Amino acid sequence: MKELTGVLEPALAAVGELLAADDVEVALVVVGGATLNLLGLIDRTTQDVDVIALASDPVGAVPALLAPPDPLPDALQRAIHRVARDFELAPDWINTAIARQWSQGLPPWLPHDITWRRYGGLHVGLVGRRTLVALKLFAALDQSVRSVHAQDLLALKPSDAELDEAAAWVVTQDASDSFPRLVTEMVEHVREHRRDR
Repeated sequence: MKELTGVLEPALAAVGELLAADDVEVALVVVGGATLNLLGLIDRTTQDVDVIALASDPVGAVPALLAPPDPLPDALQRAIHRVARDFELAPDWINTAIARQWSQGLPPWLPHDITWRRYGGLHVGLVGRRTLVALKLFAALDQSVRSVHAQDLLALKPSDAELDEAAAWVVTQDASDSFPRLVTEMVEHVREHRRDR
């Protein structure tokens, strides 16, 4: 299967065209590498589009009216599979694996931190830096300082204020006694190494 990075916008546009042909509109909110690329924050390879939420009308409302994305609407699933075939992408190139985060809670500012792009019948909400920093910090704790999430966090060069806000949310995501220490250690790692980039 092909890597998604070079064809990300054409693939999204193709999905939007198929939805528009069916007279369907879908609004989804994405995070992760696809968002970093589409916003021009980081230029790196990505394999998929991580959907964290569906949005209700009106698209572009602040705060956005969000709901868990599972299951994705049937028309969207059909369009995803057709574009996967046509572009030689993985069948799950748009997926909702990140939506497990709903069970623990989303960053409270996320509904206010979305920029919208339209591709025909597909409205794509891109979360902003605040949300990306928080989610990347949380994801980095599950892996290591060498993980793609930690590297993305370093590449974002978050300010002390952004790190403090992100850490305050992340510590609410795990009740174990050792978790706050792990969060502090990762934040200190980022503070120390962001200067080297």
